[in-house]
Amino acid sequence: MSETVTLTLHMPSLEELAEVLQNGLKKNFADVQVSVVDCPDLTQSPFTFPVKGICGKPRIADVGGVKNLVPVACIDKIYDVNTVAKEIHLPGAYMLGAGAVSFRTIGINAELIHSVKAGIKDKPAVNGSYLARVKPSDGEYVLEKYSEKYSDCDFGLMSNLYACEGKPGKVIEVKANKRTGEDNFVSCMRTSLEQHYGDKTVGIGGTFVIKEGKAKLHVMPPEFPPCFESDEAVDRWLKFYEMRAPLICQSVFVSRDPGLDLRVEHTHCYSHHGDGGHYHDDTTPETVQYLGYFHPAEILFRIDRPKTSN
Repeated sequence: MSETVTLTLHMPSLEELAEVLQNGLKKNFADVQVSVVDCPDLTQSPFTFPVKGICGKPRIADVGGVKNLVPVACIDKIYDVNTVAKEIHLPGAYMLGAGAVSFRTIGINAELIHSVKAGIKDKPAVNGSYLARVKPSDGEYVLEKYSEKYSDCDFGLMSNLYACEGKPGKVIEVKANKRTGEDNFVSCMRTSLEQHYGDKTVGIGGTFVIKEGKAKLHVMPPEFPPCFESDEAVDRWLKFYEMRAPLICQSVFVSRDPGLDLRVEHTHCYSHHGDGGHYHDDTTPETVQYLGYFHPAEILFRIDRPKTSN
């Protein structure tokens, strides 16, 4: 990996954050309840994580970036979760988040939904991640459990990761039903933090379930074009689908970019019925129900930031 830059994040109390999120979400949802609770056992359904919680030395890693796609995809940009865990000074960390698969491993491009307990000493990694890909034959999407086909913990191009010790503890529980505004669930939370904390950067990671309704997700096509002339061209290349609840979503977001070329929000979803991909918004605002568990991060690590468009 090339240079890693670290940033100490502003980390308010859970109670303060809950109040800020409550006030912000009320502007966008009819029914909102935000509180501080004990983290539920995330090894249980519907989450089925390899760890029980999202607490203990919380931090965020922003690895690579979208500029690794433009104008030519850098498919040789390959990273390993175990190496990232050491780079952020948390060997054996549990990581959740959103990224892209390693082209070397998969042979095609696909969305990666991270849920990995990194290996440490004599304990191998436990990879609970999923990947979502587009079938070349008919353009439909497929969701697959990563470890059922592959044995590594690699990813490619970019990932936004929330890392912790995977311990139980206090977290922020967010319930939001019936969307009345234009912002999606994650964007509403992020902009609420940005508006309240201004030039102080707050980072959040966690998981949420779209319990009811449907959502707009994209899945990247299996092959990259020879060249992307712009970021807009990347958007036109993506394949969009409407997918149904329940969807389990792994989300990482920061209130603002303090000049590190951060992706300020990134969320990928999986399910137990075959749906999954990159979350954009719900498509059923009248009936949608969100339930999430989140925790602020202490430190942000910007790893292998693309210097320019390649």
